[in-house]
Amino acid sequence: MSTITPITKNILVVAGDVSGDIHAAGLIRALKEADPDVHITAVGGKHIQAVSDTFLYDLASQGASGFVEPLKKMPLWIKLMNQIRDYMETQNPVALIVVDFYGFNHQILGMAKHRRIPAYYYVTPQVWASRQYRAKQLAQLTKKMFTIYPFEPEFHQKFGGNAVFLGNPLLDQLPAPLEKNYDIKDHKHHAWKLGMLPGSRMGEIKRLTPVFYQAFKQVLKEFPNTQGYMFLLPDADEKIFLKLIGEKPHPNFQLVKDQHYQLRSQMDFLLACSGTATLENALLGIPMVVAYKLFWPTYQIAKMVIKVPYISLVNLLSKKPLVKELIQYDATPRMLAAETMAMFQNPAKLAAMRDALLKLRAALGEPGVAKRAAAEILNDLKHE
Repeated sequence: MSTITPITKNILVVAGDVSGDIHAAGLIRALKEADPDVHITAVGGKHIQAVSDTFLYDLASQGASGFVEPLKKMPLWIKLMNQIRDYMETQNPVALIVVDFYGFNHQILGMAKHRRIPAYYYVTPQVWASRQYRAKQLAQLTKKMFTIYPFEPEFHQKFGGNAVFLGNPLLDQLPAPLEKNYDIKDHKHHAWKLGMLPGSRMGEIKRLTPVFYQAFKQVLKEFPNTQGYMFLLPDADEKIFLKLIGEKPHPNFQLVKDQHYQLRSQMDFLLACSGTATLENALLGIPMVVAYKLFWPTYQIAKMVIKVPYISLVNLLSKKPLVKELIQYDATPRMLAAETMAMFQNPAKLAAMRDALLKLRAALGEPGVAKRAAAEILNDLKHE
């Protein structure tokens, strides 16, 4: 790469998956609002691309999860790391901000540390759940970490990390929960709204889409007026989902691309892939059952390294099995349908779960998280 005159106030932002792309875009907007002279160079996805000044690569569309699957992405990652290294050396950014996506981002943090570029972690990875030794690495590689759960700063401080909790950034994106009436007389013939969230990564989508659809069909046998909605990401190819379903969809079923959570907010119950979506559901006050099916070798490794009792963020935060978790061989259409029908037969259970979920929302802070984080970063840079 040829020598380029460095840009003053150039901040490099790196995110690697769909949720990180959204969170990073919110932070970039807040940085630019607080200081219009900031120049953002970014790696991420379509949301980041829309708000950054210089966009290097769409890494979010290449996201991989687990332990084995990311290995397939290594040639791409190495090429991109070399590009970022060249960028750091020619542009010398005043700061690096990475968002989640530890497997890739800890390498980028190492590059920044070597070049004395102050680094910030926005949406820290959940190292408290598995491979806790990574917390020490994060402490050494970052100037400051912005956690998304209130218990995390204390955890990171044990390893020497400078971590703060300013609120969960999902609160900046989600609308207020809708009012719900669970006083339903005719349970069997009620037009229940059953949502399905099969995940954002292709591996998750392939494993859960057919399972969720078949669960919906089983629910229809007992609750024939149930309406099924499978939620797709905005840029998802509907043909992939139709192929995974493997048959002409039932008239009560539709694929949807929701705008600003408007339709999801209306759901009575959700079948959700474990991940960020479960916390979104909780903040919206929507009862759910959580399912997860991993690539078999990944599942075997996960059983050995994961140190927490639950897979869903909702249960981890509430410290109890607030929502049912169906993992690997238990994530079947029959078991998902049984959990759904148990809720539809007793709406009081739905109401109780909703109340418990909304208590979690209250514990995760107030909106304005990105603005508060941007202010802290810019204030730090003034004193560099």
